[in-house]
Amino acid sequence: MSSSTAGGGKPSRSASAVVATTKSGYHIFRIDGYTRTKGIPTGECLKSLPFTVGGHNWQIGYYPNGKSSASADYISLSLYLDESVTVPVKVQQRVGLVDKLEGQAPSLAMEEVYTFGSHVGFGNPQFMKRGDLEKSKYLTGDSFSIRCDIAVLGEFHVVETADAATPPVISVPPSDLHRHFGELLQTEKGADVVFEVGGEKVAAHRCVLAARSAVFSAELFGTMKESDITGAGVIRIDDMEAQVFKTLLYFVYTDSLPKINKDDRQADAMFQHLLVAADRYNVERLKFICQENLCRYINVGTVATILTLAEQHNCHGLKNACFSFLSSPANLREVMASDGFDHMRRSCPSVMKELVTMLCNLAS
Repeated sequence: MSSSTAGGGKPSRSASAVVATTKSGYHIFRIDGYTRTKGIPTGECLKSLPFTVGGHNWQIGYYPNGKSSASADYISLSLYLDESVTVPVKVQQRVGLVDKLEGQAPSLAMEEVYTFGSHVGFGNPQFMKRGDLEKSKYLTGDSFSIRCDIAVLGEFHVVETADAATPPVISVPPSDLHRHFGELLQTEKGADVVFEVGGEKVAAHRCVLAARSAVFSAELFGTMKESDITGAGVIRIDDMEAQVFKTLLYFVYTDSLPKINKDDRQADAMFQHLLVAADRYNVERLKFICQENLCRYINVGTVATILTLAEQHNCHGLKNACFSFLSSPANLREVMASDGFDHMRRSCPSVMKELVTMLCNLAS
């Protein structure tokens, strides 16, 4: 027994930890004109501009037709150390495709550690089959983006830490306000307004709608047109499907969308109708979400319709994505032969002028 314990005093306490210094970062490498890159021979790659993470220079290598004959049906991706080093560099890395350039960086803690020498590269020679890429959500407007996350590992060392007898941590649960408002919509408890849409009646709460939409606020607390209100005091919504209006209300109450199967052939139509509804009721965040999702459905059969929609509802990002797709001569030729192109030409002459200007700029 120690003297401090025997004398009734508290035993001394200390703590230490083994840590490794880590410097992390990532780089986005965008491939524009994917179709043209397919002409690059197997074994040859396109490299990103050099970028710096952890005090070292790196490059991403993209092999459109595989790194070797064994991977000729695939795209290959590699990370290269773009400098000479005397001491090998230990790295954890993850290379993947992204469909949006936002969000929290993924944890690399469980990734394999690679040791890079001078101008050495590591990667995945069979990263993805070209056919799978061409059918995926990542290829939009004949372009896609590669993201490479890197953690450069330093030497291990021991540091003193706070007393091991730390107070307990209180875990605060995430907000569930959206769930409660969703239940309010579902149960219709306290509902004080009824809409008639597509032959169905939908109950809601005036204050919630007014707080989320200036248009709803003006309609519900301003002067409604008599033609919009039935004899039973029900507000009639014309030119909208019931399911679209219900999905709009779900977003208004929960700030999220119900589960939509994005592989469903009707999903793009739902996002088109939702975009129109979001613009009609000035629900801006929903409008941006619809634009983001519609970018994934741009193809030869849909681009004319989506571009017309983007022009009519002032969706500049979606419009630019359509123009990017049409900048490919092969895509443009197919689209010009479609019925959707004729409709766009008749209904949106201003878009045709912009398209002609774009083609002239490309030709020059």
